[in-house]
Amino acid sequence: MKTSTPVRLLGLGALATALLTQPALAKGKRAPRAAPGWSLVIHGGAGTMSRDKMTPEREAEYRAALTAALEAGSKVLREGGSSLDAVTAAVRVMEDDPHFNAGRGAVFTWEGRNELDAAIMDGRTRAAGSVAGVTHTKNPVLLARAVMERSAHVMLAGAGAEEFGRQQGIEQVDPAWFATPERQRQLEELKGSQKLSWYDVDRKFGTVGAVARDKGGHLAAATSTGGITGKRWGRIGDAPVIGAGTYADDRACAVSATGAGEYFIRAGVAHEICARLRFRGESGQAAADKVIAEVGKLGGDGGVIVLTPRGEGVFSFNTSGMYRARANSRGVSEVAIFKDEAAKRK
Repeated sequence: MKTSTPVRLLGLGALATALLTQPALAKGKRAPRAAPGWSLVIHGGAGTMSRDKMTPEREAEYRAALTAALEAGSKVLREGGSSLDAVTAAVRVMEDDPHFNAGRGAVFTWEGRNELDAAIMDGRTRAAGSVAGVTHTKNPVLLARAVMERSAHVMLAGAGAEEFGRQQGIEQVDPAWFATPERQRQLEELKGSQKLSWYDVDRKFGTVGAVARDKGGHLAAATSTGGITGKRWGRIGDAPVIGAGTYADDRACAVSATGAGEYFIRAGVAHEICARLRFRGESGQAAADKVIAEVGKLGGDGGVIVLTPRGEGVFSFNTSGMYRARANSRGVSEVAIFKDEAAKRK
């Protein structure tokens, strides 16, 4: 039986429609790989870290501290939690650990106070919150998140930030909670010498940070710090400055930085790295290395952790060491300190 022309045309049209609704592959190209699951990268500061100046006991303490923070964030992601919850959990653990220059264990200002800064950013919406110069907030990362989620603002500072925190029920503590004998010694050493700088007495930037990708593919970043030993006049570094020390954008990457904050602000480090991924198509490692090299040319030291939308977690730093760790849903769990070591897999 001969098929009429209209029927033949209808059949061809249906075939064309079916073909158009199927995923198309460019000639000679493979199908895209399935998106990875969750991923987490953390840091506890960069600086002068050498084996000959660190006892085995001290090294073990730092590795254990990093492992605890990594596990706190990883647990959130394994159980299907958000990247925001994961970076909050990881940074909160490090804020409570006196090994790091954030929260308890933060460095002292010239006047003998602990003034704390923190920031957090949601890569899904590019919502952000940060606080600077707080002195009573137990976990500044929680206050930064409250600014992001419960206010119309991005950055709050000093007494106003803490008034907001009290209104929001964020835990406040006596300033003595943050003080440690080692940080006090560093301040006294700085004040007692005409030749030492803030960097000489500590030999590292103890800022902490985390970047995460959750199972939904969303990125987040958080950073927290006590700043630099002997800082004056309400000095604020890069950690709470969105685009300098902290940035997250699902279209590009998530970044948390640690280093000489003035240089990281001038270079717009965190945003610059993400811009290189988004507009130049560079890899996370290439973009991070180029921007840290630029910081070095300006005269600054430090490093970054970077996480891409596909879950690639990288580190880049121009110092002799960086407290760092990463984990993902594929079974990676690594911790490292010194520049010449590959991250140790567990």
